[in-house]
Amino acid sequence: MSKPVDLGSLKEGHNVIIDGEPCKIVEIEKSKPGKHGSAKVRLVAIGIFDNVKRSLVGPADNRVEVPIVEKRSGQIVSISPDYVSVMDSETLQIVDVPHPTDEELKNKLEPGATVDYWSIMGRHMIVAVK
Repeated sequence: MSKPVDLGSLKEGHNVIIDGEPCKIVEIEKSKPGKHGSAKVRLVAIGIFDNVKRSLVGPADNRVEVPIVEKRSGQIVSISPDYVSVMDSETLQIVDVPHPTDEELKNKLEPGATVDYWSIMGRHMIVAVK
């Protein structure tokens, strides 16, 4: 799920969808409107799931998609070599979440532990262990 916003209203730290991938903005540069043109925005963002650097350039009044981030919590049911099964604390639905890339966070995972995870565009990632 996503919502459209003006490119000129984005700031560093916000999220944006570039090439179909949700990204976090790390650098943004806005130029003033010229005599015959509109203001331009240049931004650099890093993919939330794949850590790939992407850039986007366009007019400030251009519409771009911003992903809706659902911040949820749940309990770890089981851990497999590829995925961590997490039962959502509100819906009691079990979702398979890939292992986190952060080694410190990965070492804290154990069955029965409570975790915070994000759901973005149908994909999930664990962000914290309580």
